[in-house]
Amino acid sequence: MKAYVFPGQGAQFSGMGLDLYEKYPVAQDLFEKANDILGFAITDVMFEGTADALKETKVTQPAIFLHSVILSKVLGDNFRPEMVAGHSLGEFSALVANGALKFEDGLSLVSKRALAMQKACEKAPSTMAAVLGLDDAVVEKICSSVEGVVVAANYNCPGQLVISGEIKAVEQACERLKDAGARRALMLPVGGAFHSPMMEPAREKLAAAIENTTFSEPRCPIYQNVSANAVTTASDIQKNLIAQLTAPVRWTQSVQQMVSDGAMEFIEVGPGKVLQGLVKKINPNVSASSAELPEA
Repeated sequence: MKAYVFPGQGAQFSGMGLDLYEKYPVAQDLFEKANDILGFAITDVMFEGTADALKETKVTQPAIFLHSVILSKVLGDNFRPEMVAGHSLGEFSALVANGALKFEDGLSLVSKRALAMQKACEKAPSTMAAVLGLDDAVVEKICSSVEGVVVAANYNCPGQLVISGEIKAVEQACERLKDAGARRALMLPVGGAFHSPMMEPAREKLAAAIENTTFSEPRCPIYQNVSANAVTTASDIQKNLIAQLTAPVRWTQSVQQMVSDGAMEFIEVGPGKVLQGLVKKINPNVSASSAELPEA
């Protein structure tokens, strides 16, 4: 079975999407529609902006979402997923690609999500750290032993986990994780503690927007970050999406479940190749590649 996966924040690059815009009329139409919805020319930043300009909160998440979703539309009849999943932000791309969300609604939610996360970051200083070389259970136990807020946030692949929380708590956890034998416990240059209780103000804001958005039954199951299981009903998708901001991204578990349910071929739709690398580390017996563009 074919599984299509959609990347999250960090996959952006200068010039992203320009090839799609120049070659495919459907891409051009959607990019122009996005400029109207967002109220600014995001295409200018994506196609010609600097790396720093692409890191702006109001740009990064919509830019990655647009690249992924528009690429899935360009694939046309070649896009035939039997299951989908997205890493954090990528879950919104996956939902539009598999028909559970309209393009306009998905983009609007992603834009609101980015701004809500930025405000939550400004409200209380917080951070994340990458932990390499320890079992998940060891990381979880050490985080729970630290005073303050620090939790496992991204289960990326076996031996690679990201923790998230208050700055002092994350720093203390990193020291204890190194003492426990972590190969690395490295603070990340991020604006805040994503996928942790620190994002509760953002979750509350986004919840209202999600509840007021119409979701449809997806064309195929989506393996959502919160549950790591196949989800096929609009109401469950909505509920899981609301929980996503403060809950961990269970990417390792999602890929394992997709393989267990029959996925043998993983195709990454969007900028970069991060997810392909993670999939191969989670299960070296499956194939993982980038989506190939059709002839224009």
